[in-house]
Amino acid sequence: MANLPKYIASGQRARFFPVLAMNSKEQRTCSILLSCMCAVDELAKVMLRSLGQRVGKRARLDAYLEVVFAGSKDTTDRPDALLVLTVGSRVWRALIEAKIGSAQLEVNQLERYRSLAKDNGIDALITISNQFTSQVDDHPVKLPRQGKSKVALYHWSWMRILTEIDLLLTNQAVEDTDQALLLNELRRFLTHESAGIKGFDRMPPCWRHAVKAAAAGGSDTISAIDADAIVSGWQQEMRDLALIMSRQTGVNVAERLTRAERSSSSDRLKLGSKTLRSDAQLTGVLAVPGAASPLKVSADLRAITLSVSMAVKAPGDKKSSKARLNWLIRQIPDQATEDVQIRCHWLDKAQATQASLEELRDNPSRAFIDREHLQVVEFEVLVSTQPNARFGRVSNVIIDLEDLVPTFYQWVGQYLRAWVASAPMLKPGRSSTSDVAPDALEEEAEDQGKDVRAEG
Repeated sequence: MANLPKYIASGQRARFFPVLAMNSKEQRTCSILLSCMCAVDELAKVMLRSLGQRVGKRARLDAYLEVVFAGSKDTTDRPDALLVLTVGSRVWRALIEAKIGSAQLEVNQLERYRSLAKDNGIDALITISNQFTSQVDDHPVKLPRQGKSKVALYHWSWMRILTEIDLLLTNQAVEDTDQALLLNELRRFLTHESAGIKGFDRMPPCWRHAVKAAAAGGSDTISAIDADAIVSGWQQEMRDLALIMSRQTGVNVAERLTRAERSSSSDRLKLGSKTLRSDAQLTGVLAVPGAASPLKVSADLRAITLSVSMAVKAPGDKKSSKARLNWLIRQIPDQATEDVQIRCHWLDKAQATQASLEELRDNPSRAFIDREHLQVVEFEVLVSTQPNARFGRVSNVIIDLEDLVPTFYQWVGQYLRAWVASAPMLKPGRSSTSDVAPDALEEEAEDQGKDVRAEG
């Protein structure tokens, strides 16, 4: 106990090789993770940066397990860990509660831990589980008076942690070779099935009924409770899909949310539920850094269809619609013809036209039937699948979606380039500064005036 801070009555430091009871699986995993955070500078930086905490050269990070605070009357509540960040004279502390496998975070337990944090001057409560959220402060469990508490509430999914570790290693962002080796061992540990860490793998049980109701033309029969559960599952899947794409591309892929969606997760859930009940559709947008445009992902319960698409503006330096279409087609590899559709959006809000990429390669004019007098202004490249019976199965629809989106990006998305206007060129006769001096412009104005009078 000698190496524990005075405010801790009992507990132990987080260890790489923790000596814990056989049934302490969550504490063991938490101990290994936190030990690596304390030892690998880059991991500490990236994880704590998500909480608004900067970790510089002067910072020190410590972690303790199953802490009982000095003077605490109730010693039965023991969060999995306490994380302490010290920067000079400033100290920031957070309790950590972790769940693995299918274990869910519980409101009552988190309420007690938040009270424990408040009583002991702890700044934050961090939860870790296999539940997904779009933002670290958008918690999967809604606690009473959450916005009024002085104890900040954050959430990391295990897959987010694994993704951040994978990005650090993939991009060779860990300078110290020993730390990189340690981080790789953590990745190896977390990816083993015994660690109990998994992605989002199934929609809620009410999904099957909702699909049947919508396919029969009765989306309005989906209850509000079922709609909320389905939309919540869909939003978790979008977050998991963003993490999957992050690991595949080596960059941080994120959900594209509106300001209103970022500020209120409950409003986002209500809007998604309303759309599901009225239109039988679920949508999500993933932003890939450097890509021509975000990926729009959707599920249409009425049409039993999964879709993914990207939109790019037509090049403004090409006048004919055919030249604009050829500009797009040349970007897409020949191997990507199967199932790829191109939707053309026209000036003056004319109805969009659509044809398969394969058809348009052979005959681009198919896109312009009854549109010869209009100009195409935007292209939407999309792939849709109809999984039929698989669509209504809670796990198969997730499997199909997680195959569709990365495959589309591999064969189409990563090759698309947004059109960028060429840099303006110097006008003829104005290559030097003297050509645009006041006296030169005056002379040019007089000459133009003479020309106009002569023509008159």
